[in-house]
Amino acid sequence: MLGIGTMTSASLLAAMGTAGGAPTAGGTASASEHENPTARKAAEEFEAFFVAQVFNAMSAGLETNGPFGGGPAEGPYRSMLNQEYAKAIAGTGGLGIADQVYSEIIRYQEANS
Repeated sequence: MLGIGTMTSASLLAAMGTAGGAPTAGGTASASEHENPTARKAAEEFEAFFVAQVFNAMSAGLETNGPFGGGPAEGPYRSMLNQEYAKAIAGTGGLGIADQVYSEIIRYQEANS
């Protein structure tokens, strides 16, 4: 399973190169009839990666002074927390980025098949 930090253009291209649907009596099924799970997963991972980057940028300037804040481990833990928030957002529909990326992957597949 790809993690948020390992989302690359190669994984998106791999999803774009996979077949969109199962064969039917009249040829191949359209992408709207059969969802491509590999493309859907790549699109959701892309959205999660994007949202995590936004959260990391938003939290970069936060100061952590106080009796329970700060310390050398806060940076990595905040980044991991942002990644988990981003996965949760992308997994529940998120910002709609995954849907747009998915439709572009399917459109690319149909144009090249």
